[in-house]
Amino acid sequence: MKKLFFVKMSGAGNDFVILDKGLNPDLVLTASDIKQICDRRNGIGSDGLITIGDSDEYDFLMEYYNADGSTGSLCGNGARCAIKFAESFKRLKGKETKFLSNGIEYLGEVLSDGQIKVYFRQPENLKLNFKVKAGEQLITSHFVNTGSPHVVIDVKEILLDPTNPIRSFSGINDVPVFQIGKEIRNLPEFSPGGTNVNFFSLSDDNIYIRTFERGVEDETLACGTGNVATAIILNKLKGIKAPIKLITRGGDILIVDFNSEEEQIKNITLTGPVKIVFTGEFLLNNIQN
Repeated sequence: MKKLFFVKMSGAGNDFVILDKGLNPDLVLTASDIKQICDRRNGIGSDGLITIGDSDEYDFLMEYYNADGSTGSLCGNGARCAIKFAESFKRLKGKETKFLSNGIEYLGEVLSDGQIKVYFRQPENLKLNFKVKAGEQLITSHFVNTGSPHVVIDVKEILLDPTNPIRSFSGINDVPVFQIGKEIRNLPEFSPGGTNVNFFSLSDDNIYIRTFERGVEDETLACGTGNVATAIILNKLKGIKAPIKLITRGGDILIVDFNSEEEQIKNITLTGPVKIVFTGEFLLNNIQN
């Protein structure tokens, strides 16, 4: 059995296990290892796993893995947690940082109120007002890649009763996020790799959001790239100006800011709370299959 030293962190309820390669030399993890670590019953439990390594050019190197062991895309809240980790463990020289996440350069900042901001790259593949078939109905949807692929849906577009075209869901809490999200996540038009699925609701000048995340294969309490995707869609569809505040499933607020010039979205940032939940040791492969 191998002993791992870890830090458990939460970014607006999106939780991660952080492994510092300096404290875990010769760290090599298989997809099976990551699944065990992220398992909420037989492991530490988290939405994903992040390793932090040293670099001569950057403040740190971040590698992100989904709870199922897959990787390859950006995790916005994971990046914010990595920035907080780097600050807490003296990897940063100041309040601003430059780091690599899965081989791609990003910038971040620790704000005076303790919140963490991460800067996004340009969004890609924006597509508005197309139909997807899920929940025995055709649902008007939108898509944008914000480092991870995201479908975005207004809950008013989802019928409570598919046989009655006027009975739509009125609120975010009533939407079957898991059932519809899982179905859309695996639709062939989003292959290979699938997509994340976000549901938003506008109520009393507030924006509420829920997300089904691929790789976790379930709803999470928050999704950073999903909040950014939804904010961009809200700007394009409804003219809502940045900064845009979204209330996550866990109740925390994430703020998406950007410049919208000549129909282009630029200088995107995601800001929100981050905290260290606990630290500990974990014995890898201590469970008999």
